[in-house]
Amino acid sequence: MASLVAAMPLQEAEPIHAEIRVETISDYQQFLDLEPVWDEVAEAAGLDHPFLEHAWVRTWWECFGAGSTLQVLVVKAGDEPIAIAPLILTPIRMWGIKVRRLGFFYNAHVPRADFLIAQQPEEVYRAIWSHLSRRRDWDLLELCQLPAGSATLEAIPWLAAADDYRIATWPSGAAPYVPLPACWDQYFDSLARKHRSNLRNRFKHLKAVGPIEVETITSGAKLTDALEAGFQLEAAGWKGKAGTAITCDSDVSRFYSSLARRSAERGWLRLHFLQAGPQRVAFDYSLSYKNRLYLLKLGYDPDYARYSPFNLLLCMILQDASERGVKEYDFLGESADWKLQWAKRSRPHYWLFVFSSSFKGRLLHLIKSRLIPSLKRKRLRPLRNLALRLTAHAQAGRN
Repeated sequence: MASLVAAMPLQEAEPIHAEIRVETISDYQQFLDLEPVWDEVAEAAGLDHPFLEHAWVRTWWECFGAGSTLQVLVVKAGDEPIAIAPLILTPIRMWGIKVRRLGFFYNAHVPRADFLIAQQPEEVYRAIWSHLSRRRDWDLLELCQLPAGSATLEAIPWLAAADDYRIATWPSGAAPYVPLPACWDQYFDSLARKHRSNLRNRFKHLKAVGPIEVETITSGAKLTDALEAGFQLEAAGWKGKAGTAITCDSDVSRFYSSLARRSAERGWLRLHFLQAGPQRVAFDYSLSYKNRLYLLKLGYDPDYARYSPFNLLLCMILQDASERGVKEYDFLGESADWKLQWAKRSRPHYWLFVFSSSFKGRLLHLIKSRLIPSLKRKRLRPLRNLALRLTAHAQAGRN
């Protein structure tokens, strides 16, 4: 793994003021050695999801980090680490322009990200921004999948604007979630009547195939076979045909396999299978963290699609979680109709862009904030005009 990054030593601690300073870690071994400190900061920061745990970030880096350079910022008050900014530097192209992008460990497999701040947030944000603004090695600071309510969405734009940097914020997906009550019947009765009726009918029909039960794998000798079976179910439907299933990409397969093993060691892993008789007909890959369940991947056997097997599996998982006192079930990802049958609340996310003060940075901001939206409007205008003409024609015909 050390070959993925240039072998660069830990830079000398850079003083920001008398008490707060920022260190940059760009060496892989030092990144590994940071794990105990990272986990302490995450715990002190009140992290309530696993996507900023060192184990998650390390696994992501090992599978997707090629071509990027580690730029992890450790903020210290005296000798005490009080914050971590998990950043990487990646050369990319935007609209044909070479861009040095500084941002989170992020791709489509990261549902949520942010800075980890355990103490003195105001001073930490100032220290991080002061450090970044003096660097000349990035054109774009891109902070993806920040949850609504994150202090980063307020602090970084305010500090950057004060230094005359250009900023943009875009909404990303809103992830549905279910706050689970202690009483399962209370939650189930709150679901739409048609949805409850469909569940009852499909349970009845699937039980005619064979006894229904949920198999849960959390660790142990069965883990490797369970992952293989789950990945096969995930690829059995449209994802396999579209080439987006886990098994279609070796890096993605390695990520979810490695993550499962590390999560199993920490007690996070939950692989659920719905069994109808001896047959596994649906699959769910989740993580259990801080009394919450997070859904990462799912799949089902298309031969059983008429039974809606994943919905049946989900119903049994939610009932068990409610009865065990689990606080929340988070669907993650984008909103979808099937998720909204279960969840009435969603958690919005945002992307924050800060463009460097260089000519290239200002050009990128101009393209992103003005040119691209203008082109989109121009493309949509003919379609809107056509729709209006067709609507008017249809109305005239009815008259």
